[in-house]
Amino acid sequence: MPIKAILTDIEGTTSAVSFVFDVLFPYAAAHLPDFIRNNIDDARVTEQLAAVQRESGERETADPERCIEILLGWIAEDRKATPLKALQGMVWEQGYRAGQLKGHVYPDAVDALRHWHAEGFALYVYSSGSIQAQKLIFGCSEAGDLTPLFSGYFDTTSGPKREAESYRRIAAAIGLPGEEILFLSDVVQELDAAQQAGMQTIGLAREGGVLAGHETVASFALIDPARG
Repeated sequence: MPIKAILTDIEGTTSAVSFVFDVLFPYAAAHLPDFIRNNIDDARVTEQLAAVQRESGERETADPERCIEILLGWIAEDRKATPLKALQGMVWEQGYRAGQLKGHVYPDAVDALRHWHAEGFALYVYSSGSIQAQKLIFGCSEAGDLTPLFSGYFDTTSGPKREAESYRRIAAAIGLPGEEILFLSDVVQELDAAQQAGMQTIGLAREGGVLAGHETVASFALIDPARG
């Protein structure tokens, strides 16, 4: 079936993994403690701290300082915890707005996304980072504001990225059968899950190699979604 929408991962796909691990995570680790302390009365922050308490199993004992310890531990282990992602997004927003951060997006991805949008493909993002963080990396990118290119964003609130049911939920939210959605990622388990949900897939292996079971390319410039 012809492709009508393109769903893309960020880390390792549109953007360098090193940007996340060498820039964003250290920035969040350095600034998150003071951000929480300075915004402890902000309802958005208290809501996420309550979620940290629930997820950590320390609902009765984890005060804000203990929550900070838990969050820093989660950052160190790259835990895909929704409250962590939400709080990181808030910290990164300050950094982006202050000009201390610029989102990295590969030039070939920028060119392809702009071309696909002009060709009429609906573009969506699915990342383990929060929707807020997704909008920031594209909205404050080195190539300028890319958010007008996208029709929607999905994060772990839609489910884990390695489970087929998550992709079925996303297809339903987009309003298209899976066969009309092309999913792009650098992780074979994510591609497998999307494929199981009926989506078409292409893997990104920027350093070369093959993602088993999926067409694999080294650059967005080699992807032609019009082929269907």
